[in-house]
Amino acid sequence: MSDGRARRVFVEMLREEWRLHSRLFRGSHFSLFPVFICLLAGAAAKLLAVTGTEPKTVFAGLHALVFVFGLHTGSIGFVGRDALRNLLGDVTLLVFSARTLPLSQNTLLGLFVVKDSVYYAVLFLLPISLGTVLAVSGAAGPLLVAETVPLLWTTLALTFVLGMGTTIAALGLAGRGVPGLALLAAPLVAVGAALASGVDIVFYTPYGLFLAQTPVRAGTTGASILVVFLLSAGTFDATAPRPARTVTPAFRRWWRRIGDPVATKSLLDIHRSAGGFGKVLFSAAILFGVTAALVDFAGQITGVPPSTGISFGAILGLSGFTTYNWLTQSDDVSLYFAHPLSVKAVFVGKFRAFLLLGPLVGLAFYGLALVWRGGSVAEAAVGGVLLVGVACYIFGTTVYLTGLSPNEFLFDTALFAVFGAAMVLPLVPILIAGFAISPLSGTLLAALGGSGGVMAVVGVALYRRSLPKWSTRYQQA
Repeated sequence: MSDGRARRVFVEMLREEWRLHSRLFRGSHFSLFPVFICLLAGAAAKLLAVTGTEPKTVFAGLHALVFVFGLHTGSIGFVGRDALRNLLGDVTLLVFSARTLPLSQNTLLGLFVVKDSVYYAVLFLLPISLGTVLAVSGAAGPLLVAETVPLLWTTLALTFVLGMGTTIAALGLAGRGVPGLALLAAPLVAVGAALASGVDIVFYTPYGLFLAQTPVRAGTTGASILVVFLLSAGTFDATAPRPARTVTPAFRRWWRRIGDPVATKSLLDIHRSAGGFGKVLFSAAILFGVTAALVDFAGQITGVPPSTGISFGAILGLSGFTTYNWLTQSDDVSLYFAHPLSVKAVFVGKFRAFLLLGPLVGLAFYGLALVWRGGSVAEAAVGGVLLVGVACYIFGTTVYLTGLSPNEFLFDTALFAVFGAAMVLPLVPILIAGFAISPLSGTLLAALGGSGGVMAVVGVALYRRSLPKWSTRYQQA
């Protein structure tokens, strides 16, 4: 706006985002987070470079992962209506202030999306770019590094924005009924036809711009992002009232089947929120796509056909984190204090809800992977054990570190480092076996299956060990 109101709100959103995280994570923990991300990205890129991976391949994989990160970030559309109803408290205070600010709700939501793009571009993508370029540049001169880092950062930011806009546009079109679904199917069919006919889709993406900075590639990249966000602006409406509907009381019916009131409430919260159980499936679908890309990527690097069962089973087990995140999205333990429930009972209910939702969703996509990619019966069975074991392990680790706030620790450098180490130590050997060893011997399969069982036991043990700690902490809060 010409009077600067939108600019002022945007600045205040950025300031509040920084204030919130720095206050939550004691300043120094949060300020060191970009440094940790830089070191982590550099270490991963260096490991790939040492194993003989070409820098071009590293940069391609990085753009693909950032696009997926953007897709997942765009799932704010699933919670947009809920967030605007203030389910997330102080985090969405400015987004929810259209009635007190001279700005429309759509303008506020647009500013919120732009703020997230700028914020994460600086917090995540800049340190990732710096760490990756320094790791793969080798003996390249400082001038080349200085030129590559801004270019990589720019194309990664564009990739992130494209991914986020794609999800929001898809959600907007899906909410427009049959005409919207038909319009959504059109670009998917066009992309599929282009791939089948041998058209280089990369040419029209930010990664194509990274490879060659020509006017044509810059124009196609800008046009694709513009089209996506025009669709988003024209179709997604976070403030549209939901159609009136009549529902029969479901709590008692679900309770009789589930047997736990907290688990029943948690599952009903997801079912009745924007997106319903579809957002859990969406999160798992993104992880499924990432796994498929990583399997192909690993096969190109190693020259060995990866094991479908082991690779998909281990990685899809990570969906346990997003499932637990959805189960606790709008929860506050203080809400339960009005009922005759202990803190331990709350966590027991969350665990039961997780077991009813998380592993089952992962196994559904795992079955799809087996139908698509095939594999031996033994590897399929071991992969299923690994999936359940990893899901339980990540649940127990997350509960032990974060309690009912799994999202908050992501910007706490110390907790994030501990969580990352806890994931890397058991998973890397499993993934190496799944990606780089073929065929897998019976002894190795037995060891992998045993490791899945051990991870499940460790996860449950961490969950049980965390109950006294969180009971004391929440009761004293």
